[in-house]
Amino acid sequence: MRILHLSTRLILGGSQENTVLSCEGQARPPHGHDVHLGFGPIYGPEGSSLGRVEAFNAAEPSHKIGIHVVPHMLRQVSPRADARCRRELVALIRNLQPDIVHTHSSKAGILGRAAAWHVLRRDKRPIGIVHTIHGPPFMPVEGSPLRRIKTRLVNRAYTLAERAAARRCHTIVSVADAMTSQFLARHIGRRDQYVTVYSGMEVDRYLHAAPGEDRASVRRALGIADDCFVIGTVARLAEHKGHDDLVDALAQRLRANPHWKLLWIGDGWWRPRLEHRLATEGLRDSVVITGLVPSERVAAMMRAMDVLAHPSYREGLPRTVPQALLCGVPVIAHDVDGTSEACLDPSRVGAERATGLLMPPGDHAALRTAVDWMADHPAQRAAMAARGRELCRDRFSTATMVRDLEVVYARALELARNG
Repeated sequence: MRILHLSTRLILGGSQENTVLSCEGQARPPHGHDVHLGFGPIYGPEGSSLGRVEAFNAAEPSHKIGIHVVPHMLRQVSPRADARCRRELVALIRNLQPDIVHTHSSKAGILGRAAAWHVLRRDKRPIGIVHTIHGPPFMPVEGSPLRRIKTRLVNRAYTLAERAAARRCHTIVSVADAMTSQFLARHIGRRDQYVTVYSGMEVDRYLHAAPGEDRASVRRALGIADDCFVIGTVARLAEHKGHDDLVDALAQRLRANPHWKLLWIGDGWWRPRLEHRLATEGLRDSVVITGLVPSERVAAMMRAMDVLAHPSYREGLPRTVPQALLCGVPVIAHDVDGTSEACLDPSRVGAERATGLLMPPGDHAALRTAVDWMADHPAQRAAMAARGRELCRDRFSTATMVRDLEVVYARALELARNG
């Protein structure tokens, strides 16, 4: 089977990691598919996942992933560039003649499905068209009245575009049940189009520490003392990821407890502003910022944590939550989108099944209380992490994701053949 994956930008991020792992798993035996990956130009401080694909191709030359840069695949809305991008995608699909076109992220999803549907209808060639929702494109309505109006207009535009795109594909994959509920609530697609395939990851890397990647070794490398209580975050330093919420909630605690540390893993456009804020508030020594970390090093960094804090405002299913649990680290997170499908809160499932604590987005008091509880209850947080490891071991494995996608593709291709 020839499979073409399309992603807007191949930066370092959850959806991109999901896509690359899908490509690798599908290209390797026992599947051995002919896999291709198309994406737009990569730029900015978020880093690139392209090196991982190139390393895979060098290591496994008999199972190479085809690499295709789509020049006008841009994240921002641009009618002229978007029209050119659609033509580029049509040409790419006609040239490759894939059996499956699998799109990821909003821009690639809208333009990629339109292009694939065009080829399917014009060329009378069956193509199974699949789209994965990694996270909602809809922004929170907040801020000034003018900003609220603008956000509502943008959300309305995305809703209309997603409705049109849903009519041009056979199957919509959600990385969490919450994504299906949100999209159906906006009348995007039909219920029978949706299937949940949890985002896969290399679970062994998180379950088992490589030499030199144990908690003590990583802490020494980061300059963090063994007796420090470390609240870690793995996310781009960007809007809606919640770094400011951590400062708002914990500034006083950090000043009062010198052995408390924030560990921020990642980089992004907001780093200079966040560093300036930390310096202004006298908190620079309380926060360790690693900058970009290769995906294969994230597990090691997580082992340095006592708790993962993920106060993001927008997620599909945040990969860092199951990754932390696999590493034996309990979770504190905003209760958004699919987060509750890995971070099980005791108020919903009971203390005997809980894997972390959830709080409403923007509730700084609840965030602070959750961190205090984790700091004061080491035995209970260890038990939460242990339950999380067992929950996530199979549910979020790459092998499970690739296996489930095989079923999705077979169904999509059958629907394409039957018209």
